[in-house]
Amino acid sequence: MAAGQSAGLGARTLLLEKMDQPGSKLRITGKGRCNLTNIIGQEEFISHFGREGQFLRQAFARFFNQDLMDFLNGMGVETVTERGGRVFPAEGDASLVTRKMCAWAVDQGVSIQTGATVRHIVQENQAVKGVELNSGEVIPADRVILAAGGASFSHTGSSGDGFHMAAEAGHTILPIRPALVPLKTAGDVCQRMQGLSLRNVEAAVLINGKPSMKDLGEMLFTHFGVSGPLILSMSGRIVDALHAKNKVEISINLKPGLDEKKLHARLLRDMNEHGKQQLSSLLEGLLPRKMVPVFAQVCTLPLEKPCHQITAEERLRMLRWLRDFRIEISGHLPLDAAMVTAGGVSLKEVDPRSMESRLVKGLYFAGEVLDLAADTGGYNLQAAFSTGWLAGNRAAQAAQNS
Repeated sequence: MAAGQSAGLGARTLLLEKMDQPGSKLRITGKGRCNLTNIIGQEEFISHFGREGQFLRQAFARFFNQDLMDFLNGMGVETVTERGGRVFPAEGDASLVTRKMCAWAVDQGVSIQTGATVRHIVQENQAVKGVELNSGEVIPADRVILAAGGASFSHTGSSGDGFHMAAEAGHTILPIRPALVPLKTAGDVCQRMQGLSLRNVEAAVLINGKPSMKDLGEMLFTHFGVSGPLILSMSGRIVDALHAKNKVEISINLKPGLDEKKLHARLLRDMNEHGKQQLSSLLEGLLPRKMVPVFAQVCTLPLEKPCHQITAEERLRMLRWLRDFRIEISGHLPLDAAMVTAGGVSLKEVDPRSMESRLVKGLYFAGEVLDLAADTGGYNLQAAFSTGWLAGNRAAQAAQNS
């Protein structure tokens, strides 16, 4: 996006790509479907980035979700809006978006050089002079846009190079850590339910016993712990809490559509109607089958016990578990398994009106190399496209005016 916008304004633009083809990470986004953006309004959109979201206000004012959809439609990529306002290419193919973007950039006049790894931004007197490749070749340039991505899914090329180059140029790099990452859990409860997916459950994050955040959605039990959209969207705050040595738990409400009184009434009714049946039969009507033995063990209830013999105290244990199934979080998967890298170039050192460095004249930033990270839903890609659009335009305009 940055290169194409720059070339479109007449600037001589070279895109240096370390991999053998551009856009390797874009090709795997959204599980290969490419969640491009989200149709929600700008204020709510910005809120998904937390405190850092205000930095994006200028970029979004110039190029936002409808602009992106119009841009893609103009190059033959139709879009569809799905649950939660998420926007995807109609064909559900991330590689199509990548191919179209590359073709568009070339049409705009961009020269693309693959297999070209940049190791150093050349500067003199706090001004960009070019870049140096691993081969030792120095390419002169008055403007450099650093859009090297984060440090996750390193096999796609985003292995943290941009952070090293920015730091070498004098920029502060906020601690790099995983966001949108699966979580590890203590004990074997989750492992025993491996492969089970829960929909429309409510999860609350408890940090040192105090509620921190709550959301509704879908989650998945794995051989190491928990994953799925609901867990990933909460993982950024959880990772930070774990790194600060806090105790982190997730409380799952398996029946968020029923308040405590209504759920208690349902349990009573079911037990009265099926009093002679074993507890296992009743539970299979309430829970996924894979969860039943775990439920019985945690609540210390024999599955063969007839429903009419369940005591009031046992019923209360069941009620509490259904509304407050606690899981202790013991860790997270490594950065390379994260969908997004949190941390990066300090936003205080970048001009949000242009994406230009406040420290080095002619150096611009775009995308995940910046200290910006949102939850799932198309937010991170929109931020990449918007900052790329702004950096490309402003860099070209500055070059022409110099």
